[in-house]
Amino acid sequence: VTLLYAFLHMRHNLKYFDKMRCLRKRSAVSFLGVLVICLLFMNLYIEDGYVLEGDKQLIRETATHQLNPERYVHTFKDLSNFSGSINISYRYLAGTPLPRKRYLTIGLSSVKRKKGNYLLETIKSIFEQSSYEELKEIAVVVQLADFDSAWCEGMVQDISQKFAHHIIAGRLIVIHVPEEYYPVLEGLKRNYNDPEDRVKFRSKQNVDYAFLLNFCANLSDYYVMLEDDVRCSKNFLTAVKKVITSREGSYWVTLEFSKLGYIGKLYHSHDLPRLAHFLLMFYQEMPCDWLLIHFRGLLAQKEVIRFKPSLFQHMGYYSSYKGAENKLKDDDFEEESFDIPDNPPANLHTNMNVFENYEASKAYSSIDEYFWGKAPSTGDFYGIVFEKPIKISKIKVVTGTEDRQNDILQHGALEVGEKIIGSKKGRQCTTYLRLGEFKNGNFEITDLEHKVLFDINCMRILVTKSQKEWLIIRSISVWTSQTSVQ
Repeated sequence: VTLLYAFLHMRHNLKYFDKMRCLRKRSAVSFLGVLVICLLFMNLYIEDGYVLEGDKQLIRETATHQLNPERYVHTFKDLSNFSGSINISYRYLAGTPLPRKRYLTIGLSSVKRKKGNYLLETIKSIFEQSSYEELKEIAVVVQLADFDSAWCEGMVQDISQKFAHHIIAGRLIVIHVPEEYYPVLEGLKRNYNDPEDRVKFRSKQNVDYAFLLNFCANLSDYYVMLEDDVRCSKNFLTAVKKVITSREGSYWVTLEFSKLGYIGKLYHSHDLPRLAHFLLMFYQEMPCDWLLIHFRGLLAQKEVIRFKPSLFQHMGYYSSYKGAENKLKDDDFEEESFDIPDNPPANLHTNMNVFENYEASKAYSSIDEYFWGKAPSTGDFYGIVFEKPIKISKIKVVTGTEDRQNDILQHGALEVGEKIIGSKKGRQCTTYLRLGEFKNGNFEITDLEHKVLFDINCMRILVTKSQKEWLIIRSISVWTSQTSVQ
């Protein structure tokens, strides 16, 4: 009512402005005063878990898939109530949290499937692929989010039997949120022409994840979201820590370790309360993976930061929605991705015609991006000049992408060089040794420290025959054995 009065008062001032031109300054002051009042009302705190009906409509309008994050980023970041936890009660089905904070919490939410069940295999993969030292730094929280109590009891028995020592050690916790805490799940808006049962399924899933995030907010420094049908790479925690260390000093909201859905999405734990509130606010609007994209944008991370190789792979054949087939696989997944390349500091350059902003540096990055050049000719090259001479143990180069499989290096070779000459910008090696030819657009060599006797200063990809197709260098990976000192 107060807000409506403010707008009516503003309309009255505008009419008065037209009639009394001699009082323009006074009317302008009134208009600005009313505008400030309106903005203050719009910035009122949102109650914990609830919003006024009028605000709900505003929230729904901003939650379309065309949401403009820049428009709302400051308001969203300043909502102090989003830093508080959601007031719900959890049932502990197995295990309890330890008082000591861990480095990483791994969150899983699981429901009964019509076909197949992969939860036990997922938990097994998490623990089996972690070393004893890594296990000390992780906590795994499994939320059984089905309202079928018999199914939940059966799953708890299976989990307790197979992973008893992890439960006792405090690194595995199984929880459940009673149905009474869930919002309305019937008669929801049918966005994107989804059938009613699909809307209910994805809306409940958003709430499931919100409750899980809320529970995990204070257990560790970081949190990674997984599905309940995932296989992990060897020593994935060490790989995650290496990436986080490499990002020190830079701003990020979400780091991605898989290209699929909401698998492998990493967050700072201090962001979890806001993300939980966000999922609850928009739970009926769209699927969770879309909401995660908007959340990242609202907190001013515009670009995806995804790392290669992927650390988690989808292994489920049947979806938790109606048991439908789900054959999605991440082709960047590597079982032994603990072996992350070092890619020591280097200057990158090429004489190829670069397409738009797909510059040379993007092929040497660990982030999911690539170099893209227009049709290369014989003698064209992509060069790497290392800041220091190094011993290299392994090199791997991949060209082309899944959706552009023809943009590979059809005829090329990889060479390493020594004895740098030239200025800082135009440095290059005087002599090169050819290590081998590309096959099907790829190149890989191991045990290089035993095959090349000199310290390597340069590396280059050489085009040995012109091609009509453009060239994508998807990734260049370099592993070092030791760094030499000049």
